[in-house]
Amino acid sequence: MGSMHDGAKTIHPVKVPVFHYSLVTDDSDALKFQAASSLQLQQGLKYQQAASSTSYLITSPYNQEGHHLDLHTLEPSSQLLAKALTVLKPIRSDYATAEYVESFNWQLVMDVLRDLAAAEGYEWKEQSFYVVTFRSILLPTADPGRLTELDSRSHEEATASGGLLKYWFGTKDEELRNLATCIWRSREDARRGGIGPWHRKAIAAARELYQKIEFKTLKFIIADGVERWDIVDEMNSA
Repeated sequence: MGSMHDGAKTIHPVKVPVFHYSLVTDDSDALKFQAASSLQLQQGLKYQQAASSTSYLITSPYNQEGHHLDLHTLEPSSQLLAKALTVLKPIRSDYATAEYVESFNWQLVMDVLRDLAAAEGYEWKEQSFYVVTFRSILLPTADPGRLTELDSRSHEEATASGGLLKYWFGTKDEELRNLATCIWRSREDARRGGIGPWHRKAIAAARELYQKIEFKTLKFIIADGVERWDIVDEMNSA
């Protein structure tokens, strides 16, 4: 079955759906640090048809309406990577300052991606994805409620724009430092996802919330058959 067109939108088939997001916790710490969204993955469980299924995937610490990724909006390779990224979690406590590649369980993500591709009969060909990292130091006076509102609304906006495969953010450390990251299907998706009104509000509020914020863009390269992978500085990857 091929893709269908609905007006300006392309609707892609989802070969293997995921368990319904209502069956997974909405506790943000469990979603951030325990990879709770991976419980949506259906991997040959004998009685999986007894549970409700959906095409909507939890891809962030927000398991609420408006924050889920509709897999129908993605081609098969991006569907598979989004599913694999549900197992992403930090593997060290100093992720706010440590090297990005060394801060997460990337090899497990790749192992899961390889297994999912094999299970769905998909031949993975080399391609790259667009990564943004945000390292920040909060002001002691930053309003937590305002931070949450801006972040949550901006994520809804980015999700609606399309192509956001994963959004993760940590918890500030004792020195008010933190890390957040987005993994996008492409640079163009990221550009489009960051131009909405809530993103503009977040940018305008930065001076009253942060001592420092540092953005970096990276390229996530996944080789044929998911045999190799690398995350490199986008500016030096041409």
